[in-house]
Amino acid sequence: MKLILTADVPNLGAPGDIVEVRDGYGRNFLLPQGKAIVATRGAEKQIVDIKRAQLAREIRGTDHANEVKSALEKLTVVINARATADGTKLFGSVTTQDVVAAVKAAGGPSVDKRAVELDGHIKTAGQHPVAIKLHPGVTAKFEIKVVTSA
Repeated sequence: MKLILTADVPNLGAPGDIVEVRDGYGRNFLLPQGKAIVATRGAEKQIVDIKRAQLAREIRGTDHANEVKSALEKLTVVINARATADGTKLFGSVTTQDVVAAVKAAGGPSVDKRAVELDGHIKTAGQHPVAIKLHPGVTAKFEIKVVTSA
């Protein structure tokens, strides 16, 4: 089965790559999860758009990664979350998607949620360490502040 990847698939390829996979793998895993589309002439024209979007998100080299790292480490990132009446325990937990949205809201660069590494689940208010892997060998480490809202 010939497919065009729309997301990064480990040991298979990057977004925009045309790959040949077994029918079952494509039909039962890649297509339902939205990680690929069937390779047709019309779909092959979409490869340009997929690659352009990938380049916009990509960190270009170690120098660019270090610039983004310094920008991230200077930010004050605050996440508002609902909590119990005494304000100690959160309803749910803070996710990587919440961290990405808070970084963007604080004026930081857009980062991929898959690059965000949390120290376990964040289920309490306060300061929590976060690491964002920007490039092999370059990781931005900073603290986020989780505050409770009524």
